[in-house]
Amino acid sequence: MDWLTTVDHKKIGILYLIAGFFFFLVGGAEAIMIRIQLLKPMNDFVAADTFNELLTMHGTTMIFLAAMPMLFALMNAVVPLQLGARDVAFPFLNSLGFWTFFAGGILLNLGWFDASAPDAGWTAYAPLSGPTFNGSRAMDYYVIGLQIAGIGTLLGGINFMATIINMRAPGMSFMRMPMFTWAIFITSVLIVFAFPVLTVGLVALMFDRLFGANFFESGTGGNEVLWEHIFWIFGHPEVYILILPAFGVISEVVSTFSRKRLFGYSSMVFALVLIAFLGFMVWAHHMFATGLGPVANALFSIGTMLIAVPTGVKIFNWLFTLWGGSIRYTTAMLFAVGFIPTFVMGGVTGVMLASAPADYQYHDSYFVVAHFHYVIVGGLILGIFAGLHYWWPKMFGRHLNEGLGKLTFWTFFIGFHLTFFVQHFLGLLGMPRRVWTYLPNQGLDNMNLISSIGAFLMGIGTIVFVTNVIITWLKPRNAEADAWEDGRSLEWTIPSPPPEYNFKQTPLVRGADAWWKEKMDGKTEMTPAEPVGPIHMPSPSILPLIMSIGLFIAGFGFMYDNLLATIGGLAVTFACMFLRSVFDDHGFHIDPEHEEVHA
Repeated sequence: MDWLTTVDHKKIGILYLIAGFFFFLVGGAEAIMIRIQLLKPMNDFVAADTFNELLTMHGTTMIFLAAMPMLFALMNAVVPLQLGARDVAFPFLNSLGFWTFFAGGILLNLGWFDASAPDAGWTAYAPLSGPTFNGSRAMDYYVIGLQIAGIGTLLGGINFMATIINMRAPGMSFMRMPMFTWAIFITSVLIVFAFPVLTVGLVALMFDRLFGANFFESGTGGNEVLWEHIFWIFGHPEVYILILPAFGVISEVVSTFSRKRLFGYSSMVFALVLIAFLGFMVWAHHMFATGLGPVANALFSIGTMLIAVPTGVKIFNWLFTLWGGSIRYTTAMLFAVGFIPTFVMGGVTGVMLASAPADYQYHDSYFVVAHFHYVIVGGLILGIFAGLHYWWPKMFGRHLNEGLGKLTFWTFFIGFHLTFFVQHFLGLLGMPRRVWTYLPNQGLDNMNLISSIGAFLMGIGTIVFVTNVIITWLKPRNAEADAWEDGRSLEWTIPSPPPEYNFKQTPLVRGADAWWKEKMDGKTEMTPAEPVGPIHMPSPSILPLIMSIGLFIAGFGFMYDNLLATIGGLAVTFACMFLRSVFDDHGFHIDPEHEEVHA
C-alpha cells in the first residue's frame, strides 16, 4: 500500500524505473522478433500483418514507454537531491504523472490481446492510421493509450520546471546548478511546449476514427500531410527531450570519474539552450520527400545542419574534460566514453540526412533506421545505462557488480554496433524500411544476418544487466554517502539511500560543484543554511492511482462505443479531482533529531 499511495519522489523514481524497464524488455523482445524475421531472405517466422504490429509497437513502446520513464526515473531520483530540495514542487502531481503514464502504457499494449495491435507504424501516418485504411480497433489503442500516457509526461514536465525554478538550495544560482539538472530543466521546457502538439494531433485523429471527422481524410476534404506536420512538430523536439538528459548524465559521469570540473560549463549550458531552441525549428526535415518545394527544403536543411554546431561544442567539452584527467574506468565511465564516438557517428549521418537532395536517396531506407538508432540507442540508452550504474548506490544503497556491469557494457556495445553499423550500407544498397521480407541474392543477405546476430548480443547484454540487479538486490545496503568518493554535487552529501526528508538541514551552496568545494576546503559535511527543526512532508494519497484507473476505463469506453464506461470512468477521475480540491491536505511533520512523526 505504501508504494501505491506514495508521493515521495525517490519511490516514484523507482516505480518509473521498474515500469520503464519492463516496457524496455517488451520492446526489446519485439525488436528480436523483427530481427529473426529479417535473418534470411523470404523468411516466414511471422506473417506480414504481425510484422507491421511488431514494428509499430516496438517503436512506440521504446520511445514513449521505455526511454521516457527511465529518464523520469533518473529525474525523480536525482534532481531534487542535486537542488538540495526535500521533494519536488508538486508531490501529488508527481504521483499522478506516474500512474497516468502507466495506465496509458498498459492500455496501449492491450491491443495484443484484442483483435490486433496498432499496425500503422510508430509515426501513425495518415491515411494508414485513419478509418478508411484501418477500420479495426487496433489504432484506437494507440490513439487513446498515448493520450493518457502523454498526460503523465506533461505533468512531469510542468512539475520539474517548477521544482528547478523555485526549490534550489540557498546560494544555488542557475549557473551553479549541476549539468544534469540543467539538462532536465531544458527537457522539461521542451516537454511543456511539445507534448500538447502531440495531444492535439491525437485528439484530431481520434475524432476522425471515432466520430467521422475529416482532419486527415483526403476523400472528404482533409489533408494527410497535416498529420505529418503535427507529428513532427512534436516528434523532433521529442528527440531532444530524450537525448538532453543523456547529455546531462554523461556530463556528470565524465566529470566525476576524471576528477575534474566539467570543461566549459557555461558554453555547455548555452549549447543546451541552443539545441532546444533549434530543435523546434527543423521538423520538416522528416518531410523532404513530401514535396514542400525547394525554398522550404533549403531552409530546413540549413536549420538542421546548424544543430550540429552546439552538439559539436558539447562533444569537445567532454573530450577536454577527459583530457589530462585522473580517469577511473568504472562501468558508468565505460558507458559514457562509449557514448561519445557512437553519438558522433549518429550526428554525422544526421548531417548527411539534412542535405535535402541526398535525403531523396536515403529517405525511407535502412540508412535512416541506422541513423536514429545510433542517436537513440547509441546516445540515449548508453546514457541511461551510465546513469543507472552511477546513481544506483544512491537510489538503492548498493553498488552494482562492476564485473557484470563491464560484461553488460561490452556485450551491449559490440552487439549494438554489429546490429546498426551494417544497416547504413543496407540502406545505401536500397533496402527499404518497414519491409517484412526481401528477395535473395540482392547483396542484402549477409548484412541482415550480421544485424540479427548483433541484436541477440544486445539481448544478452540486457539479460546480464537484469542478473546484476538481482544479485545486487540480495546484498546488504552498504554504500557510502559519497559512493564513488569523488562526488561533486549535493546528492553525495546525504546517506545512500536518502532518508524520506532528504536533507536534515537545507545545505548552503557556496559555488559550482558544491560538495567538491566543501571537500577541497577540508570539510566533511555541507554547511547548513538553517537550524535543525521539524520538517514538513506531504501526505501519501491513493487518489492518483484511482484517477488513472478512471481514465483507463474511460479510454475503453471511447474505444468500444460504450457510453456508460466512458461516463463512469470520467466521473471517477473528476470525483477524485473534486475531493483533492475541497479537502485541504496539510501533510505531516518529521522531527529529524528524534525521527518522530507529528500529524
